[in-house]
Amino acid sequence: MKLSHFDFNLPKELLAEYPSEHRDEARLMVLDRETQTIEHKLFKDVINYFDEGDVMVLNNTKVFPARMFGNKEKTGARIEVFLLRELNSEHRLWDVLVDPARKIRIGNKLFFGDDDSLVAEVIDNTTSRGRTLRFLFDGSYEEFRAKLLELGETPLPKYIKRGVEPEDEERYQTIFAKHEGAVAAPTAGLHFSKHLMKRLEIKGVDFAELTLHVGLGTFSPVEVEDLSKHKMDSEQVVIPDSSVQTVNAALDNNKRICSVGTTVMRSIESSVSANARLNSFNGWTNKFIFPPYDFSIANSMITNFHTPKSTLLMMIAAFAGYDFVMKAYKEAIKEKYKFYSYGDAMLIL
Repeated sequence: MKLSHFDFNLPKELLAEYPSEHRDEARLMVLDRETQTIEHKLFKDVINYFDEGDVMVLNNTKVFPARMFGNKEKTGARIEVFLLRELNSEHRLWDVLVDPARKIRIGNKLFFGDDDSLVAEVIDNTTSRGRTLRFLFDGSYEEFRAKLLELGETPLPKYIKRGVEPEDEERYQTIFAKHEGAVAAPTAGLHFSKHLMKRLEIKGVDFAELTLHVGLGTFSPVEVEDLSKHKMDSEQVVIPDSSVQTVNAALDNNKRICSVGTTVMRSIESSVSANARLNSFNGWTNKFIFPPYDFSIANSMITNFHTPKSTLLMMIAAFAGYDFVMKAYKEAIKEKYKFYSYGDAMLIL
């Protein structure tokens, strides 16, 4: 499969600027791989496709307010700093992206906050991911992290052209978010409301949680026509024993195992035993899934609608079949489904 196979014309107005009014009332397109049929539902109808003993695997990563705005020393130029990854907590070193990048050199200082209470110095600009900053801050590590939270804002994707609004802080976070470390939300999980989770629980559906801290690598454009040459950025993954037991028991009982999102699918496919069972895991994955690919664990999947040429679309095509997915996307555009992070959902059975 080539990159050009995943290109399609996506009308700008179908990129979701805002989330649906209620989390579980986004639209849901249901794809049945066996019958090759497509149904149109609301997300809360997902409950009708799962029974007692089925398992939904969730990514409980928590988005931190990774976007900050500072001023460059001397010129006062406004610089956007996007925190990607903490490299060293003791020395307060962070991998960041800066915008506009051309204005920032090694040795430059950036000042944050109305009172310039946080200063950062650029110590490296040769990393493939952007720049490395050292934050200069007098207080304890806890005070430093509190300052980052205070000065940062919700890192909405760049395609959303409006400013961050108060409701984004809550809505760009799943209701089961626990472990801080993501710079983007695992968006399939955004559709779950407390009420829907309770109803699923009452029906006997089990939940297994894992953590994949979503980095920007998930959204990095693929720039090679030959997909086998694309390199994914590594992202940190933790799959605990308790979740492994839940998933493997369901596998043994031929139950439905649903990967809630592409991040969950990448995580579980990164830790499969020789006899096609899930293993616990604590490490990094740079797994890139594209057709053809044999999946070992999940036999159903919830995901959002993805942008052209994205690695996420490639994974969906590997799971549901390329022709079926492209047909579904054509229908989604015709039916005006909303795409991307705040968009509508798809259930693949």
